[in-house]
Amino acid sequence: MWAAMSDERPLEESQEVADAAEDETAISEFETGGEPDTDNPVFREPGWQPRTGSDQPWDPEDLAEAEGKDPTPENVARAKAELDKDGPAAIDRTVP
Repeated sequence: MWAAMSDERPLEESQEVADAAEDETAISEFETGGEPDTDNPVFREPGWQPRTGSDQPWDPEDLAEAEGKDPTPENVARAKAELDKDGPAAIDRTVP
């Protein structure tokens, strides 16, 4: 039916596809590398948001350790001040 509507044959009927089917080589027009593309989009639920480190509650001790510091009183105090000032952004800078 396609051939009757157009002078071009569908890709599936091309010699390149027939040759590739015989020797199992890749067909460049069919290659996507497994990544989403316009023909194979990724569908997500409505309201979907990417998860970040700030999606869960954090204590100042946790933030200090995530920054690679020992939870000394000074580091915990600095992390608490950072959480109080910046909120979730303090966590997202450290734990994306």
